Amino acid sequence: MSTKIDWAKLRQDFPVLNQEVHGKPLIYFDNAATSQKPRTVIDALVHYYEHDNSNVHRGIHELSNRATAGYEAARVRAAKFINAKSSDEIVFTRGTTEGINLVAHSWGMKNLKAGDIILLTELEHHSNLVPWQIIAQRTGAKVMYIPVTGDEGTLDLSHVDELLTKQVKMLSMVHISNSMGSVNPVAELCAKARKLGITTLVDGAQSAGHLPVDVQAIGCDFFAFSGHKICGPTGIGVLYGRQELLDAMPPYQGGGEMILTVGYDKTEFKHAPHRFEAGTPDISGPIGLHAAMDYLDAIGRENIWKHDQDLANYAVEKLSAMNGIRIFGPKQNRAGLVSFLLKDVHAHDVVTLADQAGVALRGGHHCTQPLMHKLGVESTARASFYFYNNRAEVDRFIEVVKEIQKFFGQ
Repeated sequence: MSTKIDWAKLRQDFPVLNQEVHGKPLIYFDNAATSQKPRTVIDALVHYYEHDNSNVHRGIHELSNRATAGYEAARVRAAKFINAKSSDEIVFTRGTTEGINLVAHSWGMKNLKAGDIILLTELEHHSNLVPWQIIAQRTGAKVMYIPVTGDEGTLDLSHVDELLTKQVKMLSMVHISNSMGSVNPVAELCAKARKLGITTLVDGAQSAGHLPVDVQAIGCDFFAFSGHKICGPTGIGVLYGRQELLDAMPPYQGGGEMILTVGYDKTEFKHAPHRFEAGTPDISGPIGLHAAMDYLDAIGRENIWKHDQDLANYAVEKLSAMNGIRIFGPKQNRAGLVSFLLKDVHAHDVVTLADQAGVALRGGHHCTQPLMHKLGVESTARASFYFYNNRAEVDRFIEVVKEIQKFFGQ
């Protein structure tokens, strides 16, 4: 972990963390669901609404010009954040889910047909599974999966070359599993797919704010992530798409903003990315997202990644020393989260009792129901970390888990 960064001082940038829950100091370990927001992001939103609030692109007056400048500056910033070639490859969405749905419906409906294969992994969040099932039903394509290796949650790549056949038209996969903490070798898999002419999409919801992301180095055709998981506002996300693919895709929705000319019998659409942004957009969202990206890159995502991994490894070490606990996720190169189950205790009971102690965890299937069923469980409890968390909080979390075990007579 870097010694140059004052993590405790950074924590003070997050007003929400300075509170008690049920009379206990808040320990927020639900960062994989959503991250907290630093003061700079909150201030950016307030400044926009107090000074620049107006609709974008269509106005000529000063407030509209300012709003448009802020909105488009965020697009340029997002391109830099993931190293896209151009801001024209950045589409603003409501989040990762809408980004994947956009690709599935716009690219998928145009390019998929009966007999084609959509290849996913067994780790996928519902947002990268359900849209493809819907499109498969509509086009006659088939969804297949790269298998996962049990509780460790890593992909079994021993037969991946057999799965990557000429029938595969789309390989869509999660970068970091939100329920297992495993990091997929996306660059390696995209390289294999590219040689076969297979289009690729990477779900970066859990990676974009935690480690450096370079879409050109990954070699993916599409990459989607959400603002609210990287210290930005809810309701804003980014879809990266290679320019030539976006330009060849039909609009996802119709309306204002995405048109060049409209007649009673014919409409001409703008070039990407604007053809995919129908209607008045979330203007404050990109402005808040811009502030969040600046904030994270000032810390350095490589430093955040080391910090997250340190906390996760420390938590796993402490949990592993306990009896009656089942831990999920890889033994090496784990991202900043740990999912677990206590023997004969439902995950919801663990999370409910932890909440009474001021510790915010997440319990459930984590929108990965097929994976849970494959592992033979209905749900897990999950602690997920970010750079404003610390080892003292992990120690308290471990104490609380031990108290829950005692409560259930273990």
